[in-house]
Amino acid sequence: MQLSNLITDFLEYLKQERNVSELTIRNYTHYLNRFLEFVRSTNLRQTSNIYPKDIDLNLIRKYRLYLSKWTDPKTKEPLKKVTQNYFMIALRVFLRYLAKINMQTLPAEKVELRENDSKIPLKILKETQLRSLLSAPSMSSKGGLRDRAILETLFSTGLRVSELVELDRDTINLQGGKFSIFGKGGRNREISLSDSACEWLEKYLAVRQDTFKPLFIRFQGKVDLTDSGEAMRLTSRSVERIVEKYVKKIGIPIKATPQTLRHCFAVDLLINGTDVQSVQKMLGHFNASTTQIYSRSVNSCFLDNE
Repeated sequence: MQLSNLITDFLEYLKQERNVSELTIRNYTHYLNRFLEFVRSTNLRQTSNIYPKDIDLNLIRKYRLYLSKWTDPKTKEPLKKVTQNYFMIALRVFLRYLAKINMQTLPAEKVELRENDSKIPLKILKETQLRSLLSAPSMSSKGGLRDRAILETLFSTGLRVSELVELDRDTINLQGGKFSIFGKGGRNREISLSDSACEWLEKYLAVRQDTFKPLFIRFQGKVDLTDSGEAMRLTSRSVERIVEKYVKKIGIPIKATPQTLRHCFAVDLLINGTDVQSVQKMLGHFNASTTQIYSRSVNSCFLDNE
């Protein structure tokens, strides 16, 4: 099957089976069409028919060189290292798809990303570590169900821990999986929940036998019925302790915090083709430069995907 047809199938797969956003589809279309144009320009095998098996390390090396030399026809500006990585990330995800459908091609892990100039270390998790962390709470108690819902919500939304603890039950739409918050600086932004986060929030709320307003509450200590249970609301420090407890339980070798899950949320979006501006909006950052630190970590988070 020709590469052009497989790219079309891949984009359809993202839309139908992975349910990714239109913006992500548009980004992948742009990145992979650029790769296809490049491959065609190399006149592989002296034919217009291009197949997955034609992708090898030599081709990747030439493509990387092509991206490093490419300049915008209008501005004459070269591609930034971060942007070059976006093209390579898209190609790597496409190669994973080809392997998934049993197409003979270059293994995705052979496509390395360029190092970026950054001295800002981010605490990030591999996918296996993240899975272990999310599944660490016990499902036999209300506290365990609450903790699973907290972990899933943090990773699903990229919320700051201060934003998470301010959530109320009546602000969350589990049917549509969307809600709005006023975040840092009083800026309003729309938040989307994953299907998994919605599922665990439903399970957690199902065992709640109270009418307290806060979404995440404590189950220990004196019950305070005043002010719609406001005194029962978890604090930021409480959530930090919850995450720390499960990090220690499963033996993750770094000191992961709620902020770590926010980092992984951002890096996961970038790995899957979301542009920096969109990630900036989702995180509630004022400046794109703040968001760009995540693009420098795409080679460290979720690269052990199956």
